[in-house]
Amino acid sequence: MNKAIHAARAAAVVALIGLFIVVTAAPSQAEDRRVRIINETSVTLVEFYASNVGTNDWEEDILGYDVLSSGDNVIINIDDGTGYCLYDFKGVFADGDVIVDERIDVCEVSSHRYYE
Repeated sequence: MNKAIHAARAAAVVALIGLFIVVTAAPSQAEDRRVRIINETSVTLVEFYASNVGTNDWEEDILGYDVLSSGDNVIINIDDGTGYCLYDFKGVFADGDVIVDERIDVCEVSSHRYYE
């Protein structure tokens, strides 16, 4: 009987250690969703939106009061906490042009260029 209790405790400890490893390893395996947005156009980018493919809304303008002038770039953390890797990007330029790029894999790409 004592051996059975000892074996059960040992199995429980091993299971808890395994669970601890899985739980603590999960954040370190999270994908990097930072993307450098590069404006290679001659026009200022005045608004930038990134929405995961699971939503029908553009969410908020990530640039806020900032703009991305011609030749400038900025690193943006696209992670919205949903776990999605695929996002649609929308860039709005000072001249009124709007560019929508769909299904950008932010877990795989490190930069996204707007160009003429």
